[in-house]
Formats: sequence, structure tokens, C-alpha cells
Amino acid sequence: MSGAPAADAAFCADLVRSHDFARYAATLFVPANERRALLALYAFNAEIVRVRDQVTQPLPGEIRLQWWTDMLAGHVHGSAEGNPVAAELLIAIRDYDLPVEPLSRLVEEHQFDLYNDPMPTMAALEGYLTETCSALLSLAARICARPSEAIDHLARHAGLAQGMVQVIASLPRDAAHRQLFVPQQLLEGHGSAIEEVFAAKETPTLRAALDELASEARKHIATATSLLAEIPLQARPAFLPLAVARRDLARLSRADRNPFLSQPPSRLGTLWTLWRASRSRQFTK
Repeated sequence: MSGAPAADAAFCADLVRSHDFARYAATLFVPANERRALLALYAFNAEIVRVRDQVTQPLPGEIRLQWWTDMLAGHVHGSAEGNPVAAELLIAIRDYDLPVEPLSRLVEEHQFDLYNDPMPTMAALEGYLTETCSALLSLAARICARPSEAIDHLARHAGLAQGMVQVIASLPRDAAHRQLFVPQQLLEGHGSAIEEVFAAKETPTLRAALDELASEARKHIATATSLLAEIPLQARPAFLPLAVARRDLARLSRADRNPFLSQPPSRLGTLWTLWRASRSRQFTK
């Protein structure tokens, strides 16, 4: 990639390292050109995800998200080049022929984050994760290799797994903000109530609902892992974060874990997990 100040690339790298370390660390295992484009993509995602933490009311969040929608549609002039993430993303879109529509849909889906409406059903959660986590993986793979149906199929399962694991991991934070990404349908199916979640009550019914969500994530991890062999070698580094999701799911599924106690893994542990995965047969043969 060329044409953007080094400061813009460094800004994106710092942003991803601070707010999405697992994806940042995964880029360490790809060539420099692809890495810069991946960091631009992940910095864009970090900016969109962070909107809900930067506002106290939905309207300012909607305005921020709309700016990104307009930028992707080519309706923002001047200020896009002044925004280091937008500038880097536009170059990645140009150099790797990234489709804009999935990026716009990703922004649109994250409007859900601005409100306190509960995630209603598993189908709704899967739709949300497909347009966010899965789309991000598919775009990352496009940077590393030519697009294909096999890659998109893998990205869907890997993204669903990654997103479901994140929902479980983020429960303490979401509950404190009275937000619910664990499907209400799932909670009610096991006899749990939303207010119990918001009160951070660890109950057998809540654990049963989380166990079912973890089981679904486990199935998607197994499917995604089996599909890795069907995609080109050069595309596989885009899916290294799947190894982190597998590790986190094992930790989050422990019977003695308090689901409302946040225990993020160490950065060194994340680097170790990714290094081991990068040397495994799944990513080298």
C-alpha cells in the first residue's frame, strides 16, 4: 500500500493494539502490505464498536455512525482524508478492491449497540454476528487472498463462533450497562429473566442458557476448523483469531467460573496462542 502518511498507519496500529489486541496480534503473522490493510480494516471496526462507549445518548451515536456511512458512500469530502482511520481504510478499499456494501452493513448493524433493546432471538443474534464478525473475517481474507465461496462459508462459521464467545465474555460489562446480547429467547427457554442478568445474579438457569450459547459456539468452531483445509494457504492467516476464540471458549466454559467476573486473558497468552496456531498444520499445510 502507498499514498498515506506513515502517521495514519501508525495511528491505526495503535488503535487496534489498544482496543482489539487479539486482532492486532494476529496481523503480526502476515506480510507488511497485507498487515497495513488489515490494521486499517480492524481500526475501522474498532471505531464503530467504540461508538457506544463514547456517547451517553443514542442520537450522538447515530450521528457518528452516519458519518461513516456517508464516508463509505463517497459523500464526505475533505474530512475523510483528515481522519487517519478513514484515510487508511479508503486506501485498503482501493488497493484490495474491497466491497463497500459489507462495510456499510457492519455500521448499520452496530446501531443496535446504541439502544437497550435486548437481543430477541438466536436468529437475530446470528444475523447480527454474520453482518459484523463474519463480514470482518471475509473482508480480512480478501486482503490475503482472492475471494471465494469457500472462504465466505468459513468466515460465516468462524465469525459466529467468535461473536458468540465475545457475547459470553462481555456479559459483565453489558449487564452493567443494562444491555443484553445473550438472546432473550435463550434465557426464557431456560427459565432465566433479564432482570436477573442485570442484577448480576449467577443462577443455574442463567448458566444453562450460557452453556447452550457456548455449545453453539463450539459447533461453529468445529465446522470452521474443518473448513480451513479447503481455502488457500495465503487466506488462512486471516482466520488466526479463531484460535483465540477456541481458547477463550474453554476458559469461559469452566464450571467454577463466575460469568459476571471479568477475567481478560494476558496479552502474552494471546500472542502465545496465535504463535502456536500459526505453526499448526491447519495454517501451514
